[in-house]
Amino acid sequence: MATPAPFLQFIDQHADRFVDRLAEAVAIPSVSTEAARRPDVLRMSTWLDAQLKKLDVDTKLADIGTHDMEGQELPLPPVILGRVGADPKKKTVLIYGHYDVQPAEKSDGWDTEPFTLVVDGKTGRLIGRGSTDDKGPILGWLNVLEAHKALGLELPVNLRFCFEGMEENASQGIDELIKSEVAKGKDGWFDSVDCVCISDNYWLNSRTPCLTYGLRGIVYFKVSVTGPAWDLHSGGFGRVVHEPMTDLIRLMDKLVDPDGTILIPGVEDMVAAADAEERAIYERLDYTLQDIEAAVGAPVTISDDKATVIMGRMRMPSLSLHGIEGAFSGPGGKTVIPARVTGNFSLRIVPPQTPEAIDTLVRRHLEAEFAKLKSKNKLKIETMGSGRPWAADYKHWNYAAAIRATEAIYGRTPDLTREGGSIPVTLTFAESLGVNVLLLPMGRGDDGAHSTNEKLDRSNFIEGSKLLGTYLYEVAAASA
Repeated sequence: MATPAPFLQFIDQHADRFVDRLAEAVAIPSVSTEAARRPDVLRMSTWLDAQLKKLDVDTKLADIGTHDMEGQELPLPPVILGRVGADPKKKTVLIYGHYDVQPAEKSDGWDTEPFTLVVDGKTGRLIGRGSTDDKGPILGWLNVLEAHKALGLELPVNLRFCFEGMEENASQGIDELIKSEVAKGKDGWFDSVDCVCISDNYWLNSRTPCLTYGLRGIVYFKVSVTGPAWDLHSGGFGRVVHEPMTDLIRLMDKLVDPDGTILIPGVEDMVAAADAEERAIYERLDYTLQDIEAAVGAPVTISDDKATVIMGRMRMPSLSLHGIEGAFSGPGGKTVIPARVTGNFSLRIVPPQTPEAIDTLVRRHLEAEFAKLKSKNKLKIETMGSGRPWAADYKHWNYAAAIRATEAIYGRTPDLTREGGSIPVTLTFAESLGVNVLLLPMGRGDDGAHSTNEKLDRSNFIEGSKLLGTYLYEVAAASA
C-alpha cells in the first residue's frame, strides 16, 4: 500500500507549525524526578491529552496511584491511553512514548535555556530538553494524525496509544497498568493489538537510520567488606589487621579481565556465539571503530575487529566497575585504613540471561573468592536493582514494514541494531501482549538525550514524521 503523496506534501508544507508545536511541548518542564516539577508533569499530560482529542483520538487519563518522593506523597502522572479506529479488517498498532523528561538547568552547561526550544538556522538543530527524548517522536505521531484528518485520509491501520509520564523515574506504575488492561481482553484499551512501535531510541550515528531489535538488561551490585570498628592509622595497624580495602580490591579483581571477559563462572556460558548470519549484521553496520573512538575521545577499544567490538556493546554481556565508597579519595595523601569499603559494579545482560540467574552466580562467586582470602572481615553483597533483557524477531513482518518505510523515506536500508541500554516497558509489552515490538528511532546518535544541549535535527523531525506515517502504510500492506 503506497503512502499517499498528499500526506508527504502536507508534512513538508506544515513543517514550521509542527516545530512551533514542539516548542510548546518543550516549554513545559515535565521533569518526573523532581517533586517540585510534578505539577508541570501533570500539566504536560493535560496538554498532550488535549492535542490528541483535537485529532479525534478517544483518550483516557489512567490513574495509576501515588508514590513517596522527597518526603512527600505525590500523584503519579497519568498514563494517557488512546485509540483511533476499530476496523476488524485492519491491523492494530500500539504506539508507546513518554512525555516526561530529564532534569535540566542552564547552569548545568547548556548554551541556551533548556526549556525554550531554540531553532538553529545554520545547523537545523532544534535544541531543548525533551526535543528528542521523547517529545519530538510523540509529536511526530501527532503530525501523522493531523495530516490525515486535514486531508480527509483514512488511516490504513487502527491505532492504540500509551504515553506515560514516569519513564525517566523507573516507569513506576506502567507495568501494572499494561497487565491490567491486557487482562480485560475486549474491554481493555489494548484489545486486538497486532504489533507495537516505540520511538524512544536513536541511530548509531548521524548518517544511517536504524531499527533496534534488542536491549540489554542490567543487574547492579554493591559488595561491602567490614573489619575494624573504626578507621585506623596505617602506621599503627598496617600488617596487623585484615584490611577491608585489600580484601575488596582482590574481590573486584576477580570479576572481569581487562579485555572484558567476565570471570564469574557460568555467566559467559549462557550466551551462544553468533552464527555467520548474525555476525554479518554487525559487520554490515555503518558504525566504525573510529566512530567509537570519537565517542569516547581516545583509541581504547578492546579489539581492532569491528564486529567483536560492536557485539560487545550489543549482544554480549558486560561487567563494569563503577566505584568504591568509603575509601580516601581527596587531594593529597592520607594514611588511613578504612574500616568499611563498598564496591559498586553492574552487569549488562542479554537473552537468555535473567537477573535472577546472574544474581545467584555473582553471589556464589564472590563468596567463594572471599573464602579463599581467609579473612576475618565480614562480606555483604547487595543487589541494588535489575532489569531484564529483550530481543525481538527482526525477520517479523513488523520489521519488514519498517525497513520498507525507511527505504522509501531515506533511500537506504536501515541498520539492524541492538542497544546496550534498557527500556523496561519493551519487555512488558512483548510478554503481556505476545506480539512483536519494534524500536523505530527518529533521532540521531549525536542528539545528546539526557545531556546538555539536547537536540533533534529539524530534518529528522520532519522526515521522521513521514517515516512514521509511511510505516503505518507498510504495516497495512504486510503479510502477517
